[in-house]
Amino acid sequence: MMWLVALLLLAGSFPTLADDTPTATASKNAVLRGRASWYGREHQGKRTSNGERFDRNQYTCAHKTLPFGTRLRVTNPLNGKAVVVRVTDRGPYRHQRILDLSEVAARPLGIVQLGSAGVVAEIVPADTPLGPVAGVASVPAEQETDIVVTETSPEPAETYVVQAGTFGELRNAEALAAQIKALDAQLPVAVRTDNVNGRALNRVIVGERLPRPQADELWQRLQNRGISGLVRQAENL
Repeated sequence: MMWLVALLLLAGSFPTLADDTPTATASKNAVLRGRASWYGREHQGKRTSNGERFDRNQYTCAHKTLPFGTRLRVTNPLNGKAVVVRVTDRGPYRHQRILDLSEVAARPLGIVQLGSAGVVAEIVPADTPLGPVAGVASVPAEQETDIVVTETSPEPAETYVVQAGTFGELRNAEALAAQIKALDAQLPVAVRTDNVNGRALNRVIVGERLPRPQADELWQRLQNRGISGLVRQAENL
């Protein structure tokens, strides 16, 4: 009997096949590197993907896959400035960018002036204070975490619409929409009302998520009928 106990103890000291099998939640890199852009006034007050109202004066950001509430320290290596932000939204879905920062977060990094910039984003503890990081920030080294970060999802194709006009008075926007429908009853026309800094803006949107060539053609058709406007990327409205 003693030899059987010894054999069992010896067997327990060796790793099993299951010990060598990778777990389903493999560690992922906690440091993201790429370009970041920003969004501000045009999105003020709109619902973000986690249900909150977007506030360009709060330190938040959009990322495609990180869990909502994840905090990131975002550093611009060129000027040494860094801010801590919280993930509240999904995106960006254009130009191979990894983050969209709120206006107040993007400003010290120089992104508001440039439009976009290369950044390094590091996942930090949930109790890290939001806002600017004092002094000159060092670029974080590579490290491991169990938070899954997916950067390989395909970028959706950009789509476009024509913004035929923007009005403070809803009735003026509705009048233009009716004028366009009278020219072509088949055209999708909608009046979109947004609240920007406490003021209502009523946009007349023509078309629905068109490829750029078709949006340009639609814009030209409207121009020929005396209706000015501009082509806008639908994802940025």
